[in-house]
Amino acid sequence: MSQDQSRSHEQDLKSLEFRVDELIQLCHQLKSENQALREQHGSLMSERASLMKKNEAARSRVESMIMRLKNMEQEYGQ
Repeated sequence: MSQDQSRSHEQDLKSLEFRVDELIQLCHQLKSENQALREQHGSLMSERASLMKKNEAARSRVESMIMRLKNMEQEYGQ
């Protein structure tokens, strides 16, 4: 193998090593982002459940008020 070919192979290996290092770094970054997104998703799901519970309670109270108003209307309206 000539010296030029050897240098070329060495350069190719260095380029490949650099690219592999970049990909490893990208994998670590994506893993970190994925973990953060999973945590955010869990937090948002908890918040959603809480808001749904509050919404249901408010809906129940409004329905109860409507029923009381209808009853009052029937009692005093006739």
